[in-house]
Amino acid sequence: MSDINRTIEELLVDYAEALRDGCIPAFLKSLTSEEGRRIAYSRGFWEATDVVRVLNSAGFADKAVTPNVSLFISRVDAKIASRLKKARALSRRKRTARARHLT
Repeated sequence: MSDINRTIEELLVDYAEALRDGCIPAFLKSLTSEEGRRIAYSRGFWEATDVVRVLNSAGFADKAVTPNVSLFISRVDAKIASRLKKARALSRRKRTARARHLT
């Protein structure tokens, strides 16, 4: 991705490699202003990227990992429970303090 002013075909090859390796941000950073303009106005590039995405997902489908969000959800649930517990304890202390103050 270090060539300057790559052709659309070269850009597509670099895009496909970046997609495969999971480094699209590095690909985008490598673009020169001229290349960015060419990509933006190239309908062929965008159509080819769709094909590349499909081929990439088909080629690596067996290696794809679906994220497991159960750990995240359990942590969120624990945090909510902790905050509720703290809120109950705080309101209990306030009621006790108010009752002592009134007597």
